[in-house]
Amino acid sequence: MPDTKPGSNQPSSEQDQYNRGGLIAFLFSFIFVLLFFGYVAFIHPGVDLKENLQVAQKMSAMVETEVDVSKISEPWVPNKDMVAHGKKLFAQNCATCHGNEGKGDGPAGQALNPKPRNLVEGPWKKGGGYTGWYTVLTEGLPPSAMVAWAFLKPVDRWALVQFIDSITKAKVNEDAAKIAEFAKGPKGK
Repeated sequence: MPDTKPGSNQPSSEQDQYNRGGLIAFLFSFIFVLLFFGYVAFIHPGVDLKENLQVAQKMSAMVETEVDVSKISEPWVPNKDMVAHGKKLFAQNCATCHGNEGKGDGPAGQALNPKPRNLVEGPWKKGGGYTGWYTVLTEGLPPSAMVAWAFLKPVDRWALVQFIDSITKAKVNEDAAKIAEFAKGPKGK
Protein backbone atom coordinates (compact mmCIF):
# COMPACT_ATOMS: atom_id res chain seq x y z
CA MET A 1 0.00 0.00 0.00
CA PRO A 2 1.42 3.41 -0.92
CA ASP A 3 2.37 5.98 1.67
CA THR A 4 -0.55 8.28 2.35
CA LYS A 5 -1.25 10.90 4.89
CA PRO A 6 -3.27 9.60 7.77
CA GLY A 7 -7.01 9.92 7.02
CA SER A 8 -6.39 10.85 3.39
CA ASN A 9 -6.18 8.95 0.15
CA GLN A 10 -3.66 11.46 -1.27
CA PRO A 11 -0.09 10.26 -1.76
CA SER A 12 2.57 11.79 0.41
CA SER A 13 4.86 14.48 -0.95
CA GLU A 14 7.69 11.98 -0.97
CA GLN A 15 6.05 9.97 -3.77
CA ASP A 16 5.90 11.06 -7.46
CA GLN A 17 2.56 12.46 -8.39
CA TYR A 18 3.01 11.56 -12.06
CA ASN A 19 4.45 8.79 -14.16
CA ARG A 20 7.92 10.09 -14.89
CA GLY A 21 8.68 7.26 -17.39
CA GLY A 22 5.46 7.94 -19.31
CA LEU A 23 6.22 11.66 -19.46
CA ILE A 24 9.70 11.00 -20.80
CA ALA A 25 8.35 8.59 -23.44
CA PHE A 26 5.69 11.13 -24.46
CA LEU A 27 8.19 14.00 -24.75
CA PHE A 28 10.64 11.83 -26.71
CA SER A 29 7.87 10.74 -29.11
CA PHE A 30 6.59 14.30 -29.52
CA ILE A 31 10.04 15.70 -30.27
CA PHE A 32 10.80 12.80 -32.65
CA VAL A 33 7.58 13.40 -34.61
CA LEU A 34 8.26 17.16 -34.86
CA LEU A 35 11.82 16.55 -36.07
CA PHE A 36 10.65 13.89 -38.55
CA PHE A 37 8.01 16.16 -40.09
CA GLY A 38 10.47 19.04 -40.18
CA TYR A 39 12.97 16.83 -42.00
CA VAL A 40 10.39 15.59 -44.52
CA ALA A 41 8.93 19.04 -45.12
CA PHE A 42 12.09 21.14 -45.33
CA ILE A 43 15.17 18.96 -45.84
CA HIS A 44 14.34 15.71 -47.66
CA PRO A 45 14.35 16.09 -51.46
CA GLY A 46 11.33 13.79 -51.91
CA VAL A 47 10.88 10.44 -53.56
CA ASP A 48 11.27 10.23 -57.31
CA LEU A 49 9.10 7.38 -58.59
CA LYS A 50 10.41 7.88 -62.13
CA GLU A 51 6.78 8.31 -63.28
CA ASN A 52 6.92 11.93 -64.37
CA LEU A 53 8.84 11.17 -67.54
CA GLN A 54 6.51 8.32 -68.49
CA VAL A 55 3.39 10.39 -67.81
CA ALA A 56 4.77 13.30 -69.81
CA GLN A 57 5.59 11.00 -72.73
CA LYS A 58 2.09 9.50 -72.67
CA MET A 59 0.47 12.93 -72.46
CA SER A 60 2.52 14.29 -75.33
CA ALA A 61 1.56 11.29 -77.44
CA MET A 62 -2.11 11.87 -76.64
CA VAL A 63 -2.08 15.62 -77.17
CA GLU A 64 -2.19 16.49 -80.81
CA THR A 65 -0.62 19.62 -82.08
CA GLU A 66 -2.99 22.49 -82.64
CA VAL A 67 -3.89 23.03 -86.25
CA ASP A 68 -4.41 26.59 -87.39
CA VAL A 69 -7.28 25.99 -89.80
CA SER A 70 -7.68 29.70 -90.45
CA LYS A 71 -4.75 29.48 -92.89
CA ILE A 72 -6.45 26.79 -94.98
CA SER A 73 -8.12 28.56 -97.90
CA GLU A 74 -9.97 25.52 -99.29
CA PRO A 75 -11.05 23.39 -96.30
CA TRP A 76 -12.97 20.93 -98.51
CA VAL A 77 -9.77 19.76 -100.20
CA PRO A 78 -8.47 16.59 -98.45
CA ASN A 79 -5.79 17.58 -95.95
CA LYS A 80 -4.29 15.67 -93.01
CA ASP A 81 -4.34 18.78 -90.81
CA MET A 82 -8.07 19.17 -91.41
CA VAL A 83 -8.61 15.50 -90.52
CA ALA A 84 -6.67 16.01 -87.26
CA HIS A 85 -8.73 19.10 -86.45
CA GLY A 86 -11.91 17.21 -87.33
CA LYS A 87 -10.93 14.36 -85.02
CA LYS A 88 -10.55 16.81 -82.15
CA LEU A 89 -13.92 18.42 -82.93
CA PHE A 90 -15.55 15.01 -83.24
CA ALA A 91 -14.30 14.00 -79.78
CA GLN A 92 -15.64 17.24 -78.30
CA ASN A 93 -19.01 17.43 -80.05
CA CYS A 94 -20.03 14.15 -81.68
CA ALA A 95 -18.59 11.24 -79.71
CA THR A 96 -21.23 11.53 -77.01
CA CYS A 97 -23.83 10.16 -79.43
CA HIS A 98 -21.78 8.57 -82.22
CA GLY A 99 -19.13 6.99 -79.96
CA ASN A 100 -15.39 7.54 -79.90
CA GLU A 101 -14.88 5.51 -83.07
CA GLY A 102 -17.99 6.80 -84.85
CA LYS A 103 -19.87 3.49 -84.65
CA GLY A 104 -23.07 5.00 -83.25
CA ASP A 105 -22.48 3.55 -79.80
CA GLY A 106 -21.94 6.67 -77.69
CA PRO A 107 -23.37 6.81 -74.16
CA ALA A 108 -25.94 9.51 -74.94
CA GLY A 109 -26.98 7.70 -78.10
CA GLN A 110 -28.18 4.65 -76.18
CA ALA A 111 -31.40 6.43 -75.23
CA LEU A 112 -32.12 7.80 -78.70
CA ASN A 113 -34.63 6.35 -81.14
CA PRO A 114 -33.54 5.99 -83.86
CA LYS A 115 -29.99 5.23 -82.76
CA PRO A 116 -27.20 7.52 -83.99
CA ARG A 117 -25.73 6.73 -87.39
CA ASN A 118 -22.81 4.33 -87.58
CA LEU A 119 -20.44 6.61 -89.46
CA VAL A 120 -18.00 3.80 -90.16
CA GLU A 121 -20.47 1.51 -91.91
CA GLY A 122 -23.11 3.94 -93.24
CA PRO A 123 -25.64 3.89 -95.01
CA TRP A 124 -26.37 7.56 -95.66
CA LYS A 125 -29.82 9.20 -95.65
CA LYS A 126 -28.69 12.34 -97.49
CA GLY A 127 -26.38 10.74 -100.02
CA GLY A 128 -23.20 10.78 -97.96
CA GLY A 129 -19.97 12.17 -99.29
CA TYR A 130 -18.59 15.61 -98.62
CA THR A 131 -21.67 17.56 -99.75
CA GLY A 132 -24.12 15.20 -98.03
CA TRP A 133 -22.27 15.18 -94.72
CA TYR A 134 -21.78 18.94 -94.79
CA THR A 135 -25.51 19.41 -95.45
CA VAL A 136 -26.41 17.13 -92.54
CA LEU A 137 -24.04 19.00 -90.23
CA THR A 138 -25.55 22.31 -91.32
CA GLU A 139 -29.26 21.38 -91.37
CA GLY A 140 -29.50 18.34 -89.10
CA LEU A 141 -31.80 15.39 -89.85
CA PRO A 142 -35.30 16.19 -88.60
CA PRO A 143 -37.21 14.42 -87.05
CA SER A 144 -34.22 12.40 -85.73
CA ALA A 145 -32.05 13.52 -82.82
CA MET A 146 -29.37 14.72 -85.26
CA VAL A 147 -29.52 18.45 -84.72
CA ALA A 148 -28.08 21.16 -86.94
CA TRP A 149 -24.51 22.19 -86.15
CA ALA A 150 -24.69 25.36 -88.25
CA PHE A 151 -23.30 27.37 -85.35
CA LEU A 152 -19.90 25.77 -86.01
CA LYS A 153 -17.71 27.73 -88.38
CA PRO A 154 -17.76 26.39 -91.95
CA VAL A 155 -14.08 25.41 -91.69
CA ASP A 156 -14.90 23.32 -88.59
CA ARG A 157 -17.79 21.60 -90.38
CA TRP A 158 -15.46 20.82 -93.30
CA ALA A 159 -12.94 19.41 -90.82
CA LEU A 160 -15.64 17.12 -89.40
CA VAL A 161 -16.54 16.05 -92.94
CA GLN A 162 -12.91 15.17 -93.65
CA PHE A 163 -12.66 13.23 -90.40
CA ILE A 164 -15.83 11.26 -91.21
CA ASP A 165 -14.40 10.51 -94.64
CA SER A 166 -11.22 9.22 -92.97
CA ILE A 167 -13.10 6.71 -90.78
CA THR A 168 -15.91 5.54 -93.04
CA LYS A 169 -15.96 2.39 -95.12
CA ALA A 170 -19.04 3.65 -96.99
CA LYS A 171 -17.13 5.99 -99.29
CA VAL A 172 -18.98 8.03 -101.89
CA ASN A 173 -17.19 8.98 -105.09
CA GLU A 174 -17.68 12.66 -105.73
CA ASP A 175 -16.25 14.96 -108.32
CA ALA A 176 -13.77 17.37 -106.70
CA ALA A 177 -15.02 20.19 -108.95
CA LYS A 178 -18.61 19.68 -107.75
CA ILE A 179 -17.46 19.68 -104.12
CA ALA A 180 -15.58 22.96 -104.71
CA GLU A 181 -18.62 24.46 -106.46
CA PHE A 182 -20.84 23.42 -103.53
CA ALA A 183 -18.32 24.74 -100.98
CA LYS A 184 -18.04 28.12 -102.66
CA GLY A 185 -21.80 28.42 -103.02
CA PRO A 186 -24.30 29.57 -100.39
CA LYS A 187 -24.84 26.07 -98.91
CA GLY A 188 -21.12 25.44 -98.38
CA LYS A 189 -20.58 28.49 -96.21
